[in-house]
Amino acid sequence: MAKLKKLEDFRAEIDQCVKCGACRAHCPAFGAEKHEGRVARGKVALADALLKGDVDLEEKFLLDMSQCLLCGSCCAQCPNKVHTEEIVAATRREIAKRKGLSTFGKGVGTILKHQGVMNTLAKAGGAFSKLLFKKIPDQSGLRLRFPAPFIAADRTLPPIAAKPFRERHPEVIPGVAGQPRVLFFTGCGINYMYPDSGEALLKALKFLGVTVLIPQDQVCCGLPAVSAGAADTVESLAADNLAMLRRCEYDYIVTACASCHSGLTQIYPGMGAEFDEFKAKVKDIFVFLVEQGLPEKLAELPKADQPIKVTYHDPCHLRNHGITKEPRAILKALPQVDYVEMENAASCCGLGGTYSVYHYDTSKKIGAKKAASIADSGADLVATDCPGCIMQLQDSINHGGGKQRSVHILDLLADALP
Repeated sequence: MAKLKKLEDFRAEIDQCVKCGACRAHCPAFGAEKHEGRVARGKVALADALLKGDVDLEEKFLLDMSQCLLCGSCCAQCPNKVHTEEIVAATRREIAKRKGLSTFGKGVGTILKHQGVMNTLAKAGGAFSKLLFKKIPDQSGLRLRFPAPFIAADRTLPPIAAKPFRERHPEVIPGVAGQPRVLFFTGCGINYMYPDSGEALLKALKFLGVTVLIPQDQVCCGLPAVSAGAADTVESLAADNLAMLRRCEYDYIVTACASCHSGLTQIYPGMGAEFDEFKAKVKDIFVFLVEQGLPEKLAELPKADQPIKVTYHDPCHLRNHGITKEPRAILKALPQVDYVEMENAASCCGLGGTYSVYHYDTSKKIGAKKAASIADSGADLVATDCPGCIMQLQDSINHGGGKQRSVHILDLLADALP
């Protein structure tokens, strides 16, 4: 079975860091806290010290290593392209190996590894949503009525779907002869919290006559477990998804979640050559739609008399792969949208997987900057291509007292299609 890299496998890359400090200007955690241990070069130095045995797993070391969103902003600006996010993830796995997973990390690993448990918990949450949640205000989504383990009491959360998206559809939805055969890797966010975005994706693909596969045996991509340092869980999920992908026949694999796209195109291929056979087939949904000529088809639709003003947030895991033009191309082509670009559209929203659980106060500081940019744009809606970002953006907007809503681009696309 393919394995994640160990910390010692990054020795050469660690040595490439020249401690120039270019990362300081781009690290969201450093921008919020102004602490050297939060920035990339500090974490690389700590990883180096751990490899050399010059540091123990003391509280300060653990804190500094937990203060990373794994957003890759540092690598994008690094003159030597040091992948600090991968080094930090490997360091967290090393910490878990020596010290064991945290209580939350164990919970993440257990739930993600057992799909049946996740389905049961999700369905129970969906059934009791009206008891567990309350709307404050109506446009803000749902907020916890009382504190839950590891989740801040003032955090805005979406409702849990009473019936997961994958259970609503057959495994194969036939399309038009001659059109591509596409496997939809749904991800957990769409499957459990934003099923309407999944329905919107199906509407778009049906509009193009595409045959859609929705494998029932697909599982989480494992990015939350990567963030938590739960190596065994990531490797187990990767093996399950590899078996699923080998079982199915398709021309492309589409994702509507930036994290899932990163998992399939970056995390998995880094674990072994067996994943190379499908990497080239993975496409973000908007890359696929642009390649299929959807913007030109949207241009033929009648324009709305009163378009809604929409801006766009770049998810880190798409920005890192150079996917920035295609989501904007779809938004600009929508007949009911007046697109406006906001300042710092590519800056991290502050979610960072488990980061926003462990460090919610810092996460809110990072999110507040993004919420301010959204407000300054004058947009009514902020659209993006990641369920996690949608949740974080709405939470940040709500804490700032804004009235904007965060949505998936797919939701706007579905509204425009006949």
